[in-house]
Amino acid sequence: MATPKKELTVEEKLKALYDLQQKLSEIDAIKTLRGELPQEVQDLEDEIAGLHTRAAKYQDEVAIQQEELARNRDIKAKSEELIDKYTADQDNVRNNREYDYLTKEIEYQTLNIELAEKKMNEAARRAEALKAEIQKANDMVADREHALEEKKSELNEIVSENKQKEETLREKAKKQENKIEERLLTAFKRIRKNTRNGLGIVTVQRNACGGCFNRIPAQRQMEIKMHKKVIVCEYCGRILIDPELVGISTTTSSKSK
Repeated sequence: MATPKKELTVEEKLKALYDLQQKLSEIDAIKTLRGELPQEVQDLEDEIAGLHTRAAKYQDEVAIQQEELARNRDIKAKSEELIDKYTADQDNVRNNREYDYLTKEIEYQTLNIELAEKKMNEAARRAEALKAEIQKANDMVADREHALEEKKSELNEIVSENKQKEETLREKAKKQENKIEERLLTAFKRIRKNTRNGLGIVTVQRNACGGCFNRIPAQRQMEIKMHKKVIVCEYCGRILIDPELVGISTTTSSKSK
């Protein structure tokens, strides 16, 4: 039978949330240390995959051009055979009509040869251009793979150095979450998600919100110090907590006033 969560006072809820925030902020700091490396690694992997796809497509087109080249080479060879045949036949014609017919056939096959040669040249040029593109893509792959290895090495080093610390922090954060009622925890996570620095709960600093630094009215500050209810900043929506509640001295800020 599951043990129900202990009902916490508002003061205990705020302390629990603040403690959770500290652990999550440490995890966020580790993520910041990794910076854009995970995304850069993913971008490079995607680019390399795209280059491989491009090179494969070009290779397929090269094969098509080579087939076109072979087909027109056969057309040229057959036309040359026919020209040889018709030329030989002209020596054995019986009248001018047959001679003229063979002459026209020779002219037709000559045009076929010229057209086949034109198509062969176009196919050869296209194939060479595609091969150059394939080489270009392969060179880019080699360059990107080198960059990818460097980025992965850098990322793995950072992950390795902080892996144990991050895992420990995540375990502690999970245990801390289990102490907090679901409704409040959900609200806290939503606030964190909507803030740039991931702070869902902040202390009052120099009479202002520790998140957005907007001034908090004196009456509101008094309510925060009483710990009777959960109070949020009216400007940024972050949960506000009395710094003395979490052991942060306000002496310095008082002197600076």
